[in-house]
Amino acid sequence: MKAVVYREPFSVQVEDVPDARLEDPTDVVVKITTSCICGSDLHMYEGRTGAEPGIVFGHENMGIVEEVGSGVARIRKGDRVVMPFNVACGFCKNCLAGKTGFCLTVNKGFAGGAYGYVSMGPYRGGQADYLRVPFADFNCLKLPPGQEHEDDFALLADIFPTGYHAAELAQVSPGETVCVFGAGPVGLMAAYSSMLRGASEVFVVDRQPDRLRLVEQMGATPIDYTKSDAVTQIKNHTGGEGTDKGIDAVGYQATAPEGEEQPAIVLNSLIDAVRPTGALGVVGLYVPSDPGGPSEAARNGQLLFNTGRFFEKGLRMGTGQANVKAYNRQLRDMIIAGRATPSFVVSHRVPLEQAPDAYRRFDNREEGWTKVLLTPGGERAAS
Repeated sequence: MKAVVYREPFSVQVEDVPDARLEDPTDVVVKITTSCICGSDLHMYEGRTGAEPGIVFGHENMGIVEEVGSGVARIRKGDRVVMPFNVACGFCKNCLAGKTGFCLTVNKGFAGGAYGYVSMGPYRGGQADYLRVPFADFNCLKLPPGQEHEDDFALLADIFPTGYHAAELAQVSPGETVCVFGAGPVGLMAAYSSMLRGASEVFVVDRQPDRLRLVEQMGATPIDYTKSDAVTQIKNHTGGEGTDKGIDAVGYQATAPEGEEQPAIVLNSLIDAVRPTGALGVVGLYVPSDPGGPSEAARNGQLLFNTGRFFEKGLRMGTGQANVKAYNRQLRDMIIAGRATPSFVVSHRVPLEQAPDAYRRFDNREEGWTKVLLTPGGERAAS
């Protein structure tokens, strides 16, 4: 089968790889209909992680069940399903507590697993024709049959639940004001989710005109940090107080207005932008090691975080990847009911064979390239 394979920084190729197959009785094999390119894939693509050549990318996957293991009770061949990017067992202490992003079973020596991501276990990604899904009864979310809402449902694998998780970590409540740093797909979903939760006003900080236009179209307030200081702009909009809540949807590859990389700039900006006793939700990726960090400390995941100011203001902060299963069923039902349409962030759908060019253009932040979906089209080899 065909799959997107990482070769070296700034290089992926579509190659023939061994077919996905059942390895345990609780597995299914899914024929992928949509797999998304995620902003977090770009960290690996740019060589900013420990990813080794040969890894198959793709943690945002949906499709049709093709083959079912003998131990699968609920999922059937022909079911249309979307999988959380988290690979989880469903029975460990963390899974039973709903913390499926930190499963203790699926990745030896590490809390949490994912498809096609460095350090997240032995699971190949789904930017491919087919995907093996372990613990399928737990990990597959059933969808209505057919092709309706394909782009919306694809976002249930990661960015819509992750954006909602950011709002949950920040404890966004009706009537509150929220600032979101980063207008990439996750930042847009965090802003959208804050609005779904009843936020009275949402400010979204970025520098790209096309993404700031999307912010305005969704009814939020765009903040262009290249025009003037973002924190000052936010405080001017809030009577000098700052917002009730804040969200980091950027992570460790944040840059200053001059273009210089400053890994802690978003965290420290949030400390200044959020009012005393407010709360922060941090879903932008931070890593324990970064080969391309701008300093020795940054290369070891150590950032100059303004702890004193954070403490002085009595702020609270929640961090970590989303526990997708805590949200995906409810968000699916909101899509079906017409209460949520997250696919407004989707800008391109391209064949799997065009993935290398799509990665290049997405990584270059080309105008209009906001969220890219891949469509595989291959068949499995005859067995």
